[in-house]
Amino acid sequence: MAATETFSEKLLYEGKAKQIFKTASQGEILIRYKDSATAFNGEKKEIIAGKGRLNMAFTKHFFTLLENNGIKTHTVKYTDELSMIAKKVEIILLETIVRNYAAGSICKRLGYEKGVKFEEPVFEIFYKNDDLGDPLITQEEAVSKGLASAAEINIIKNQALAINEILSKYADSKSVTLVDFKLEFGRLPDGEIILADEISPDTCRFWKKGTTDSLDKDVFREAKGSLIESYTKLAGILGVEL
Repeated sequence: MAATETFSEKLLYEGKAKQIFKTASQGEILIRYKDSATAFNGEKKEIIAGKGRLNMAFTKHFFTLLENNGIKTHTVKYTDELSMIAKKVEIILLETIVRNYAAGSICKRLGYEKGVKFEEPVFEIFYKNDDLGDPLITQEEAVSKGLASAAEINIIKNQALAINEILSKYADSKSVTLVDFKLEFGRLPDGEIILADEISPDTCRFWKKGTTDSLDKDVFREAKGSLIESYTKLAGILGVEL
C-alpha cells in the first residue's frame, strides 16, 4: 500500500524528494523517500522509478558510517526500503555545502575551472528559502536573520568538516572522489544540533577517481545518461546494500 494511503491523515510535509509523516511518538517522525527527481530549483522535474529506494539505501549506508565514527544523526530506525523513523528536529534553515573540488555553482560564481582541487575544504552556507532561490549567505547575515547563532554556525561548520573527512577517506578507499556535498542540521528540543535530512548522490557529487565522470545527480541535471544506472553503479562501488 502506498505511503499516501497509509499515512495520508498524518502527512505533515511534502518536499521535492521526501514526505514527512506524524507517528505515535511525539518526538519522532516517519520519513518516506519519493521517486521524484528535480534540478535547477524545481525547474526540471521527473518521476524515476526506484530512485527513492536508492536514496534511502545510500542515506542508511552513510549515516551508519558516520554514527560509527561519532557523528550524531536524527536516525531512530529504518522501517523498510523507502522509510525511516527519525527524531523530530527543528530544521535550521541553512544548507551547508562543503567543497573539495570546484564544480557547479562555484565555477559560475567565481570562475574556477571544473575539477580544480581546493587546498582546504571550502565551507559555505545557503539560506534555505525556495522563494529566494536558496541564496549564498554570510555567517554574519545568517546570525542577523535569526537563522542560527554564531556558536551554532561554528558547531555546524566543525561537524560538516568532520563529516567531510570521514566521507572523503571512505570514498577514496573505494576509488571514488567526493567532490562536494550538501548537509542539513536540526535542533533537538534541548538545543543540541545533529545531522538530519539525507546523504545520497542527490546531495553529493561523486566522480570516478582521476576523472570528472559523474556518478550523481549531475547525470540528471546535464542529461548525461540514466540516473538509476549511475546510482546503482555507485552503490556497487561503495558497497551500499540494495
